[in-house]
Amino acid sequence: MNQATTSAAPVSNTMKWLRWANLAFMLYLLLLAVSMVGSGFKWATGDQAKVLFEFASHPIAGLMIGLVATALIQSSSTVTSIIVGLVAGGLPVETAIPMIMGANIGTTVTNTLVSLGHLRCKEEFKRAFASATIHDFFNLLAVAIFLPLEMAFGILDKISHWLVSPFLATGDMSIKGLNFIKPITKPVVNMVKEPLGAFGDTVGGVLLIGIGIAIVFLAITAMGKLMKSLMVGRAREILKNAIGRGPIHGIFSGSIVTVLVQSSSTTTSLMVPLVGSGVLKVRDVYPFTLGANIGTCITALLAATAVSGEFAVFALQIALVHLVFNIMATVVIYGIPFLRELPVKGADFISDAAVKNKAIVAAYLVTVFVALPGTILAITA
Repeated sequence: MNQATTSAAPVSNTMKWLRWANLAFMLYLLLLAVSMVGSGFKWATGDQAKVLFEFASHPIAGLMIGLVATALIQSSSTVTSIIVGLVAGGLPVETAIPMIMGANIGTTVTNTLVSLGHLRCKEEFKRAFASATIHDFFNLLAVAIFLPLEMAFGILDKISHWLVSPFLATGDMSIKGLNFIKPITKPVVNMVKEPLGAFGDTVGGVLLIGIGIAIVFLAITAMGKLMKSLMVGRAREILKNAIGRGPIHGIFSGSIVTVLVQSSSTTTSLMVPLVGSGVLKVRDVYPFTLGANIGTCITALLAATAVSGEFAVFALQIALVHLVFNIMATVVIYGIPFLRELPVKGADFISDAAVKNKAIVAAYLVTVFVALPGTILAITA
């Protein structure tokens, strides 16, 4: 018996180390992929970058592009990493800000889908659907407050610009002080670029973007799975310990759990069954959800470290926009009692309606994540 136990221990330890090594490799792949998206965008567009992104220059159109892309991909980390790559290739920061906001809304579709697992029991479904949609209502309210402020005063642009100004002050646009990634990514990017050169600049650049996006997908999906296998037990422990210790503790724990599992969708989806089964109340998970919004920003910040060249500082700036937006939304909405109650009331109202008529669930998902963005995109185009 003892012999079996001791031989099993090294195996599990070896597996753990292999997973950590795999995780480090996937992180490298993510950084490499973001670098490819930026290089491909620069290569494909040349001087035409402004023309190419004129369709997204309307803030509402940008918001909807971010929303739809994230709802389809089911990962705000993936979309924000791609946006960081595009900014590295010359996409203006002010055009990218609404896309980042849209990604925040799009990511909430996952836990809404998870809540459908409780459809059989009315009481369970009401609780689960409310805990899922509170994330939607919070993020919709955050955009309703901050997008008009951004359009009128450019507050996120200004704050993030102030945060990266030490790099701008040096007169050198690249963030060489931070850029320890470039030496290990550039040779591989150049190696992939070489055979693509045969297709010409535009097609070669588009192919490089396509390969980069595919690798972003692969890396983030694998990182999520690896982090889950390494951390979900620990994440659940943090969740249990944090419950009932007040909102600040909840927000902080939600951020940490999301950094550990590398996915806000995972953090918020972990909570839905707990609320559905009555272990937690909707109000208990509300602060966690806000923490998950903040914790998910780590991926874009990591992605920004892969960027080099004249737009590197702007790639860091857009990653910081994501962080600043989520922190400000949490402080403003959760800090003002009247605003704090709106997502709770919205979730309560929609879950009541959904229990009475299941068609409301489908109508809600289609309206928020398909019909509304599609119509707005068509109008602004």
